[in-house]
Amino acid sequence: MKQPWCNGNRVQLLINGEQYYPRVFEAMAQAREEILLETFIIYDDKVGHSLRHALIDAARRGVRVEVAVDGYGTADLPDEFITSMTEAGVRFHAFDPQPRLVGMRTNLFRRLHRKIVVIDGQRAFIGGINYSADHLGDFGPQAKQDYAVEVVGPVVAQVHASSCRMLAPVLGAASNVKPGGIASGPASAVLVERDNQRHRNDIEACYLQVFREARQRIVVANAYFFPGYRLLRELRNAARRGVEVTLVLQGQPDMRWVRALSRLLYNYLLRDDVRIHEYCQRPLHGKVALVDKDWSTVGSSNLDPLSLSFNLEANLLIRDPAFNEHLYQHLSELSRDHCKTVTLERMVRGYWWRAPLIFLGFHITRYFPGIAGWFPAHRQRLQSLQADGEAPADYHEGKT
Repeated sequence: MKQPWCNGNRVQLLINGEQYYPRVFEAMAQAREEILLETFIIYDDKVGHSLRHALIDAARRGVRVEVAVDGYGTADLPDEFITSMTEAGVRFHAFDPQPRLVGMRTNLFRRLHRKIVVIDGQRAFIGGINYSADHLGDFGPQAKQDYAVEVVGPVVAQVHASSCRMLAPVLGAASNVKPGGIASGPASAVLVERDNQRHRNDIEACYLQVFREARQRIVVANAYFFPGYRLLRELRNAARRGVEVTLVLQGQPDMRWVRALSRLLYNYLLRDDVRIHEYCQRPLHGKVALVDKDWSTVGSSNLDPLSLSFNLEANLLIRDPAFNEHLYQHLSELSRDHCKTVTLERMVRGYWWRAPLIFLGFHITRYFPGIAGWFPAHRQRLQSLQADGEAPADYHEGKT
């Protein structure tokens, strides 16, 4: 990990869009100098419209507003949605936009998957929640279960610096805000990133370290669980030395093939008494974990090949017993009331025909970091809309 831990932060867990969106939009309404926003998805729905109004209002009162979206995740945003913001003074940037091929998005790998908001350099939001109505309960059975944190204190300077580095190619004049702030809470925290340059393995390395050092409990709630062999081995080894290891994974998946891949790994973990619960109330989209009674993380990184080997990700690591206990009680309630427990007896049924797939899945996790190097890399680039609101041709070409 490249950055030092910062003491004196106040960190608040935000569960689902019902808690997240009101806090973010309130903070945007109070902004006086600068809003930096990075996200994978903005949809043209009621949440996207609320975000647009908040950003336009801020820009009109003189706040510098910089928005970076992913060129894959936000490829379908209508022109008029974007134009209404740029005409008001919002600077809108797309990460690695590419034309479609036969109507399909092809730029799947190495995406901007971070979800960060920094307000005046003094308040930050980090997590896995996009700007779309499917993060709200009234969306229906496919509403996502997800998490973010609001943080105030010295660690915000790290988050602000990270966003400024992301925006550097299009930022123009440097930020004038003084980031960070005085110590205002009990939590130690540090931002950890994953990119395709200097921080290729930082998030995975943090997980490996805390799993290796765990002595009491490990709880991981992760949407897309297909980690590398080293992470699987450390989870198994922790369970073998008596650590209570619990995984909360998708039971009602938004993509069924993802759960199928995860299940290829269950036998390996269940044989050493790792507890696996599949959350069945709604699709799980969270990326959170806790170890023992003080360490926690909330962020954008799944434990899968896309997040660990390709995407740009950001997680906040937190050392705070009260925050850890709050997250633990929430995940325990989720496991108890809304999950199915997966047993080894259940998974060995039909093992004879699944064994070759399990073998293949296990070895993919073992060798994927090397395989990832075969995929062509591209420059990490942002493209901005012109002042007149027109997008670069390759952002909208082939859009539906």
